[in-house]
Amino acid sequence: MIEMNMALTRRGGRGAPLGAAGLLTLAVLAGTGAAPSAAAAPQALPAGCSGTSSIICHYGVAPGNYDVTVSIGGASAGQTEVWAEARRLMLPATRTAAGAVATYSFTVNVRQPEGQPTGQGGTGNPGLDLRFTGAGPQLSAVSVKPATQPLVAYLAGDSTVCDQLAAPYTGWGQMITPALRPGAAIANYGDSGESSGSFLNNSALLPTLLTKVRANDPVFIQFGHNDKQTSASAYRNNLTTMISRIRAKGGVPVLVTPPVRRLFDGNRLTSTALHINGAGANLPAEMRAVGAAQRVPVVDLTARSKALVESLGPSASAQLFLRSSVDGVTDNTHFSQYGATRMGELLLQSLREQNLPLAAHLR
Repeated sequence: MIEMNMALTRRGGRGAPLGAAGLLTLAVLAGTGAAPSAAAAPQALPAGCSGTSSIICHYGVAPGNYDVTVSIGGASAGQTEVWAEARRLMLPATRTAAGAVATYSFTVNVRQPEGQPTGQGGTGNPGLDLRFTGAGPQLSAVSVKPATQPLVAYLAGDSTVCDQLAAPYTGWGQMITPALRPGAAIANYGDSGESSGSFLNNSALLPTLLTKVRANDPVFIQFGHNDKQTSASAYRNNLTTMISRIRAKGGVPVLVTPPVRRLFDGNRLTSTALHINGAGANLPAEMRAVGAAQRVPVVDLTARSKALVESLGPSASAQLFLRSSVDGVTDNTHFSQYGATRMGELLLQSLREQNLPLAAHLR
């Protein structure tokens, strides 16, 4: 579980920060915490914001990167989550006591379409949308201003990575955003159904991503789920071409082997789950080989997710994916919000352990 600390400032008192005992631990897993206390008189919302059980704030800004500061809390106790754009979690469920206000800052990448680059599932709304949810969301203030030369981490991947507009489907790229410090943003160019070859050649995907990349921006590359019949040589060539083009723009490529599917033979995952494809290519092994040959760092999300899924076993691991009883669909490839959170944790853990690009910008 990703954890962060944030100092609270009391409203109505002297305005001094609380001491160490007043630090608030934020858990990425939503739904924790107590329900709000007895309702107080409704407070006025900031301009551009409306609603109660979900508070929606809209800002008609142009595509780009924006520094956002929000103050949650108010006269009554509450619990608030903050989401931006296409279901990108920015602040996990956070409790505030009556009369207390917590201030939190982050940087958001705004683009159009705001979800998947090819518009699958919908294109969202132009501008910046912030959504405050939870058991009694409380909002006191919002500030939005253009970010000054932020570090932008780009994601190149498939449906297990992308910004999924509609629940319950969730990509891990939507759930790593709370871990970033202000001044760093995620630009998620993951797109459903893409293979290493299709992402390379679709003008809305890698070619568009490359027009945005600046010097030292990291680009995380994860493909494999849809390379079902891609030969080992074609897969290597596709990855190598991506690496070369990213480096030509001054970006820093990082390879991410694909997370496993939930396909068991007894208590062990099958070769299909581990991305040995129909052409006989061991895609994670091929990606590791490309990383070694090109001197590109590799996050072995296949190995890390295999260890997690097999440790949970055939039954308990179902919660990482989509279940008919909970989600209305059974899907052993795509993640639930919980599963996407866990996959994101594995990625962030590797970034820290290897001191990879973006690690210095994590909370």
